[in-house]
Amino acid sequence: MKTERFSRTEGKTPAFVEGEVQKLLNAVETFTHSGLRDRALLATLAYTFARIGSVVNLKVENYYPSGKRFLLRFKEKGGKEKELPVHHKLEEILDEYLKATGLEKEPESPLFPAAIGKTGKLSRRPLVRTDAADMLKRRLKQAGLPAHYSPHSFRATGITNFLENDGTLEAAQQIAGHADSRTTKLYDRRGQRVLLEDMERIRY
Repeated sequence: MKTERFSRTEGKTPAFVEGEVQKLLNAVETFTHSGLRDRALLATLAYTFARIGSVVNLKVENYYPSGKRFLLRFKEKGGKEKELPVHHKLEEILDEYLKATGLEKEPESPLFPAAIGKTGKLSRRPLVRTDAADMLKRRLKQAGLPAHYSPHSFRATGITNFLENDGTLEAAQQIAGHADSRTTKLYDRRGQRVLLEDMERIRY
């Protein structure tokens, strides 16, 4: 007997619920350099839906002006480079962070360096992916949000949000840096939301 092959139409990465990303960003204290860094890193994930590996590898010089807007240049899988215009809210957060920490004058430094112990100050050593994931877990707990979210959740959330606000699948694929639009579709959670709304129509 021939068994049917299982085809996954949606990814397993949990996406943030509406309002949670803003709640997370608002909960980060910004009176220390490491707090400003955490908010800037999380905002970069939220507004670019970039892979965490690409974000921690950014240098200060990868954030640069082009005309009236700023761009971020990411190194993607397979050595490819991708340039993205920066959302105005992310620009504000990055500018405040770079000015306060003095990193704006150090183009060769990591954009998101590791902290020096619990001092709230920053080293000039790059943050690694596991440190960023641990930081997210701490910040989720602080904001009173579920612990099951991961850096990848920003990709699922960003792509869904972008498509809900009339963005095209082609543009979402380009922003996410996917070679195939079917991969981008895996991150689209719009179907899940419709399903939940339909289930709530069952009233006893």
